[in-house]
Amino acid sequence: MKKKWVILLVTAVLFLAACSGGPGGGPDTESSSEEADTADAAQLADELSVYNWADYIDEELLAQYEEEYGVRIIYDTFASNEDLLAKLQAGATGYDVIVPSDYMVAQMIELGLLAEIDLDDIPNFANIDEDFRNAPFDPDNRHCVPYQWGTTGIAYRAGHPLFTETAPDSWAYLFEPELLEQYAEGGINVLNDQRELIAAALFYLGHSPNATDRTQLEEARDLIARAKPYWKTFNSEDYDDSLLIADEVVLSQSWSGDAANAYWSTYSDETEDGNWYYAIPKEGAVKWMDNLCVTASSEKVETAVHFINYLLDAENGAAITNFTYYASPNEAAKAYIEPDILSDPGIYPPPEVEANLQWLTELGDGLFVWDEMWTAIKGQ
Repeated sequence: MKKKWVILLVTAVLFLAACSGGPGGGPDTESSSEEADTADAAQLADELSVYNWADYIDEELLAQYEEEYGVRIIYDTFASNEDLLAKLQAGATGYDVIVPSDYMVAQMIELGLLAEIDLDDIPNFANIDEDFRNAPFDPDNRHCVPYQWGTTGIAYRAGHPLFTETAPDSWAYLFEPELLEQYAEGGINVLNDQRELIAAALFYLGHSPNATDRTQLEEARDLIARAKPYWKTFNSEDYDDSLLIADEVVLSQSWSGDAANAYWSTYSDETEDGNWYYAIPKEGAVKWMDNLCVTASSEKVETAVHFINYLLDAENGAAITNFTYYASPNEAAKAYIEPDILSDPGIYPPPEVEANLQWLTELGDGLFVWDEMWTAIKGQ
């Protein structure tokens, strides 16, 4: 089996990665993390509530943890960081472990929604690559540990006439009506995510994805407003399965792992190819990191930390990446990650691409302007 996976560099040069074997598989049920041998199961709670993004863990890992430690995992999913925040701010107190992205971690720390953790209780934190420790949104990892990271770009349908010669190497393919009208009939999806969609517009306009200037944000709002009539859906929860794999659209704003999932889910041995490619626009794109955190309201902190340590085991961390197709910040996990994933520039971008990526950061009072723009966008 050969893989042909696509990413656009900042120079708009197309790279195809061809390698044998396809990623897949779940955790090795015969393996156990180091802490498993020393854990005192009697100190663990009977249940643990985990609130995560959709399709963002190999659920065999959850079953394995339940069987090994006798802790029932109550698992629920959210569609965006803002949905997660709204749920917690509305008074939801039943969640123990949550998985917010970088900028949202900073906001939740400020709001007092996250518990402090002791890294001495998470020995598998030693597996985390130094580049992903001590992030500016959570200095010294006092509240969270890295889970997965990736990029936000454009997934597009292989074989579409418009993309045969020219891949969508620009955010213009998401925002410019003269381009959109050429393939809108086939369906276009954008992420139902305030920070991601507005950030893409800001990148295209040459502004910072963390801009708080009202004039720049209104410019982004108007750009989106002109493009919106050509879009079929706002979907960030299950678009890879319900829209990409199902061939309901021909182009979508996409997180890197979801595009990879669509590629492999449509892979044909006969053609040695999948139906979906992924491009990082030349204007720049978001690089993000999701994090494992314990809520301030949790009454099961010891069990939550034990579960987090379990996920940071090298083999378990690899099982997550082999399932999600997102890059792992777990350096020790690389020994167990499928070679096709490690060599895929759409998942682990080369340095020249990574240099053009930016983190989303906490907006401060500028968040109110963003909320205003988002309300106008969704209300039109």
